[in-house]
Order: sequence, then C-alpha cells, then structure tokens
Amino acid sequence: MSIKNTKTEIQKVDHSRRRFLVAGSSIAGGFVLGLPMFGLSSHAVAEDSQIAQQIGFFIEISADGGVVIGSNQPEIGQGVRTALPMLVAEELDVEWDKVSVRPMPLGLVKTADGYTWKYGGQGVGGSTGLTSNWDFMRQVGATARQQLIKAAAQRWNVPPSSCKTKPGYVVCDAPARELAYGELVGAAAQLEMPEQDPPLKDIQEYRIVGKRQKTIDALDIVTGKARYGIDTQYPDMRYAVIARSPYLNGTVRSFDASQARKVEGVLEVFKIEGPEPNAPYLILANGVAVVATSTWAAIKGREALQVDWEPGPNAGDNSDAFWQQNSEMLKGEGQVVVDDGQFEQAMSAAAKVITHQYQVPFVSHAPLEPQNCFAYVQQDRCHIVAPTQSPSGASRSAAAVTGIERENIHVEISRVGGGFGRRLSNDYVAEASMVSKQTGWPIKLQWTREDDVRNDFYRPAGLHEMRVALDTQGKPTAWTQRLASASKYYRRPEMPDENLWEAELYPDDFPRKIIDNFRLEYFHNPIGLPRGSWRAPAHTANAFVIQSFLDEIAHETGQDMLQLQLDLLGEERELDYANHGGPTFNPGRLARLIKFVAERIDYQRKRPQGRGVGLATHFTFGGYAAHAFEVTVGASGELQIERIVAAIDCGLAVNPQAVEAQLQGGTIDGISTALGLEITVKDGQIQQSNFHDYPLMRIATVPSLFEAHILPYNDQPTGVGEMGIPSAAPALTNAIFAATGIRIRKLPIKDQLRTAMTA
Repeated sequence: MSIKNTKTEIQKVDHSRRRFLVAGSSIAGGFVLGLPMFGLSSHAVAEDSQIAQQIGFFIEISADGGVVIGSNQPEIGQGVRTALPMLVAEELDVEWDKVSVRPMPLGLVKTADGYTWKYGGQGVGGSTGLTSNWDFMRQVGATARQQLIKAAAQRWNVPPSSCKTKPGYVVCDAPARELAYGELVGAAAQLEMPEQDPPLKDIQEYRIVGKRQKTIDALDIVTGKARYGIDTQYPDMRYAVIARSPYLNGTVRSFDASQARKVEGVLEVFKIEGPEPNAPYLILANGVAVVATSTWAAIKGREALQVDWEPGPNAGDNSDAFWQQNSEMLKGEGQVVVDDGQFEQAMSAAAKVITHQYQVPFVSHAPLEPQNCFAYVQQDRCHIVAPTQSPSGASRSAAAVTGIERENIHVEISRVGGGFGRRLSNDYVAEASMVSKQTGWPIKLQWTREDDVRNDFYRPAGLHEMRVALDTQGKPTAWTQRLASASKYYRRPEMPDENLWEAELYPDDFPRKIIDNFRLEYFHNPIGLPRGSWRAPAHTANAFVIQSFLDEIAHETGQDMLQLQLDLLGEERELDYANHGGPTFNPGRLARLIKFVAERIDYQRKRPQGRGVGLATHFTFGGYAAHAFEVTVGASGELQIERIVAAIDCGLAVNPQAVEAQLQGGTIDGISTALGLEITVKDGQIQQSNFHDYPLMRIATVPSLFEAHILPYNDQPTGVGEMGIPSAAPALTNAIFAATGIRIRKLPIKDQLRTAMTA
C-alpha cells in the first residue's frame, strides 16, 4: 500500500491552497483559521458563529492569548508534529513556549469526483512530511498574523502598513501602542480573507525556525503520558488476537476451538479470510481470531487453539534456494531498463574490468510498538484509532472490509511507536475492522512481537552484480548494476511485471549521467514473502552496493577511495533526477559532505594493522548524507566501532535538534541492520520470531565518539527521516576492509569476521 492516491480518489491539494483558508470564531469566541469543508464559502463562515466545527483548523487563538496549532500529519518519531507547528508559529509571531499542539484526525470530504482532503494532505513517508507542507504552513501563520494586524489597524484607525508585530502583540509606532493577540481575536474572526498571499518573513528574521527546539511532547513521552495506539481504551471494548497461518499463503483447513473457549474471558473464536495467492494484500494472512475480555485472555485462548493448516503454494520456499535462483538468473540475460551510451563497446575496449556481487537480505521493520488498532464498526459508521503513517489508507482498508462509505469512517491518528514504512500498510486496520464487524463489539486488536516479526512487509532481498570498465588511468568508462531480487511491487494492484524493477533500481542514482556508458538490468524472483517499504527503501541496498564497489575499485587499481569519489562527483551542478527526491541531484553536495567527514576523522592518517577508516555517501529523497567510521578488529574477529562522523545536508534544518537526532537514529538503525538483521524462510515459514533471533544492536555497540553534523546549503528544507541510513553500512564495511583486508559483500555481517580471522 502507498500513501500516494489516484486522482479520482483523493484530489491533490493545490500549491496555492492558502487562498482556500477561511477564518471563523470558536465556540468560546476565539479566532480560528484553517481549511474549510469542501464547498464551504466565505459567506457561510460569516453567517455561522459555530464555524470552527466545520474548519480543519491550523490555528486557534483564545481570548486569553493562548495559541493552539493543529497538526494534521502522523507523528512517527520524525518530529513533524513539532516542525510543522514551528513554521506556523514563526510566521504568526508568537513565543514557541506559549504554543500547544493538537493532533487532527483524518479529514476527508466526498465530492462528485471522489474524495478530497478536508485538512490538507495527510500521510508521512518518503521524508515528505515537511517538504510538502513547507510553503503552506508558513502561509497559514502569515495569513493569521495579517488578519490580526488588520483588526488592530481598524481599531486604531490607522493603515495596516503602519503596524507590525512582536511575539503575541500587534504594535504601532506612531503613536506608540500595542494590543495583545487575545484582544483582537473577535474582530479578526469577522474580517474578509485576503485575496493575495501575505508576505513571508526573510530567513534572517527567524526566531523559531532554524533554531534548536525541544520536541513538543518530549516530556509526555519520557513520563509515560504520551498516548500511542497500544494505549487506546474505550468503554465496553473487547480484545482480539489472530492466529495467522505460519506458512506463506497458507490457509485454514479446520480448527478446534473447544479448549480455547474454556479459557476464562474468551468470548468468540472464528475464521479470518486472507488474500488469495498472488492477489493484492488487504490483510497478510488467513487465520483464526480469538476475542476476549482482555489481551492476555485472548493470547491464552489462541495458545489453546488446535488449527490444521494447509501449507499452500509457497510451502517449498527456502532462503538457500532463493539465493541460488538469484545467482543462476544473473548468469543469463534480464530486463535491461536503462541503457546509456555505447555500453558493450566500452566494456570491450576496457583496459581492466572489475566484477563483484553483493547480497542484501530481507529484513523486518521491528517497530517498538507492535501493530494494533481499535475499530468499532456499527451499521452505518465506523470509528478507527490506529498508529498509521497513512490515515487515508486506514480509511480505505476499513471501507473495503465493512462496506461503509469512507465519509462515515472516523480515523484518529495516535502517536506511532515506530513506522519505518511498515505503517504505510494498513492490514492491521482491516483485520480489526473485520473482527468488529463480525462481533458488533468495539475491538482492540493487538499483535505480539512474534506476530510482528513473522507477519511483515519485509524489505526486499536481492543479489547485485556490479561491473565496471576502466581505462589505463583507472577511470571508469562503463558501469552496470545487475540485480536479481524480490520486488517490493510484488502483488501491488494493477502492477505489470515489466514495472517491477522500478522499486528496486532508481535509474537516476549516482553514477548515472556521470559515467556515460551506463546500464541497469533486472531479474525478478517471485518468492512468497510479502514485501514493502523499509526505511529509505531501495537506497539502503543500492548505497551499500555502490559505495562498497567504489571502495573495491579504488583498492584494486591503487587509487585513494576519497579521491576517486571526489573525481567522480566533481563540482556542484544540477543533474536531472526523475526519481523521488528530484527534480535535480547535485553531486557536488555529496562531494562536500564526504570530504568533510574524511577531514573530521583524519582519514589520511595511517593506522596500524587491525584499525581502519571507511567512507561512504549517498543522495536519498532530496537530501545528502555521508559517514566516516573508524573501527578496530581483534585477532579473533572482534569488531569494535571506535568513532563515527556523520554529516547531513538537508538544505535548511528547520529544527537542528531533530535533524541531529534523525541522523543519529538513522545511523544506528543502519549499523544495527548491517551487523545482525536478516529474515530467512524455510519450508514456507519465517524462521525468526523475536529479538533473541532477530537481534537489534545493543547500546554498548555505539561509540561515545559519535559526531552528527549539519551542513546547511540553502533555504529550502528536505525531510531527514531516511537520509542517515544508506551510507552507514558501506562506511562500516569499508572500514572493516581497511582494518583487516576482509571484504564484506554479504549482509548481515554476523560472524563473517570471526570465521575469516580464525580460519
């Protein structure tokens, strides 16, 4: 599932949507500004003093001067619930510590052409939460500020141009006077909205944006007051768990619930129908639902179930066979999806050709908060509370299994205890809705950790073959990446086979347009594991492969890795980039970053045997990042990360504190995944179940010498949720090679070092 919607389903919000802003009065007489329901006129606003009930407000200023800013985006830990209100508060000109933030539910309105947003586009993924709202949210704040200035000017009988603001006040210099915002809310709510966009502040005037700000709900999080989906409670709520087929695409032959029904608290046990093999996913698996008076009773009831499973068509799926199949495919010819220049001729004319293969495994998202959903399905309406990245997708999922019109499905977005792309899919919302519809009860569906690890839309696995042609000076003249993988687009609705490669190979990624003779070739392996978006999707695989291969080229040709990178990247210039994160890519910005981290870690200093430094850099979703790792490896293969230098270029850092946190968190996630994470399948069943066999990195592995740097570039921000991950793994493995001469071409690293060092 994707946060992107077809035009007939969700009308795109126009870039000039500020002109649709409306103002009104709250029930308590405050000033409210936001987006109206579709078709609501400005005349209706003036006629209805209760209009705040109709407005998807972004700003509410009360008569006592209190300021509430609405946040319409899911908060998955990336800081968008802080960053977007910061933009509003900056242009509104209020003190940040006087602002409170209120989450907004999903807002959809049905029109003759489908559905349109009531509160603006809602959904986070691909590091777009900030960039897609950068202009609009500032315009919201500037419009409210302009209305307050107009209200003060009318009261003073002076032109608005003679007035300005200071935090929380409109002021006039001649004669000197001021009015608090709270004194102006009533008058501001009655004013006609302007036809023209208000002027925005110059970046040099910013007091809030670009400065380090605390996460708006950090105190609630650390004191346990923050409410996640897993904390949802409603009167008369029942609890459900599902025994899902342990076999990929398996089904229920029969089940015996007699012992389960004897468990105290168990109320209902019934079958859940999953998707047909190869059909698009609505839920992940067939199974049996157990409903009880508590989650614990439901789990104990599930343990007592006797289920006879039909293994299904993927019972023979095995990881070893998958990798062997990929290897065999690469011996043949695949789908050539990019073919620039005179590739074959350049390869034939090469002074030297280097070829290597790299293996990147399936991995699970493993969010701290397992999947869960509250659903209450009634005859003509449905109430959903879910930790989701795609609330519109939650609405679609609930509608699909209940038959209820989407305008009658109320979706509340809880804080999310880890998204990473997993919660772009709303299979757990569909499951909860199915259970509630079947029973008629308000249901809280809860997954366990084992449910979560064994039922996921996993990051696709693939075997990459890299080949480069070099001239007599060691300069690349032709380049190819050949990939045999399990595509993320597998079982996506209306997805033709010839497009499966598009989720796995990004054609405009480095070094295309830098090396003239360039080819990408793809082979699809239709193994039965579900696949989906995993933090920074294909960039995590491709960065590891490309940056590792560059390090190998440098070593095998006697070149310096840093200089080879700088020569290829070159000076700053804009190259066309049609993939997500475009429309351009500037390789010079990567050059600046990798040079910076190399200097910070003293890359050129010679280290003793067993100690080494590795570098890597990558462009991801409009942002740029680089890593330098210094490691030591003991005689028996004991790996110690001694130092990390990470740097990010995200244009303008709206909240530097959050950007640093995202860079640190992404780096740690990248290391954790590279060190030990892999999902394997045997006889059609996922082998891992919990953190004992899917071991996330422990805190002691992170070195105390960990620098996170922000290198500003311009006044246009990009999202940062995924930029810190891709270059972490190759910087680590390149450092391992520098320390030991052992090349890691297969992830995860696990015990490869110990095996190689003690052989």
